[in-house]
Amino acid sequence: MATPAIVGACLAFAVGVFATVVRLDRDRAFYPTVAIVIASLYSLFAVMGGSTRALVVESIVGVGFIALAVLGFRSSLWVVVAALGGHGVFDLVHGAFISNPGVPRWWPAFCLAYDVAAAGYLAWLIMSRRTKVA
Repeated sequence: MATPAIVGACLAFAVGVFATVVRLDRDRAFYPTVAIVIASLYSLFAVMGGSTRALVVESIVGVGFIALAVLGFRSSLWVVVAALGGHGVFDLVHGAFISNPGVPRWWPAFCLAYDVAAAGYLAWLIMSRRTKVA
């Protein structure tokens, strides 16, 4: 069975390639929207776990990542690369700082790999001039 990290990285790459092939990512809103969805998932897990405290904490953290996604949309997609990569770091340390009973055991590794792979793919798009930075 594939590990959650392998699945996360492969899925991010597949979504990125698909978005490029069908030209979904020609709109600079695509990756900021991906970052916003990613930032909201821990809040969803808090609701699933029935923890109001976790929902409040996860929502506060999520707003920070959402703000970065919006800033990146309005200024430079490099900010979105940083937001996606930063969320990967957040996944790495999440359990040490936030108790959220709804988070599946496999999620942090999956999301870390997805976030880092998505950030890497977007960085490649920017560097290869396949998308506009600003």
